[in-house]
Amino acid sequence: MNTARIELMRKLLSEALQPSSCEIIDEGHLHIGHEGARGGRGHYRIRIASPRFQGLNRIAQHRLVYDALAELMVDEIHAVCVEVVG
Repeated sequence: MNTARIELMRKLLSEALQPSSCEIIDEGHLHIGHEGARGGRGHYRIRIASPRFQGLNRIAQHRLVYDALAELMVDEIHAVCVEVVG
């Protein structure tokens, strides 16, 4: 598990979305041997609640999460599964 990467993800999400809850789960162990995992890029599940999601459809909510993590999507994150909760 890459705790430094997870903490950076948490920081970026907190700054952008001020979530009321945010759980980041490293699912890299489920993708061993997968092309994206070979280069060290991670696979994550994010369960997040934020007042910023109020009134937005699921696509817009997910877009806010991806926008917050954009700088890491280049070479730190291979895949993210977003679950908006609450």
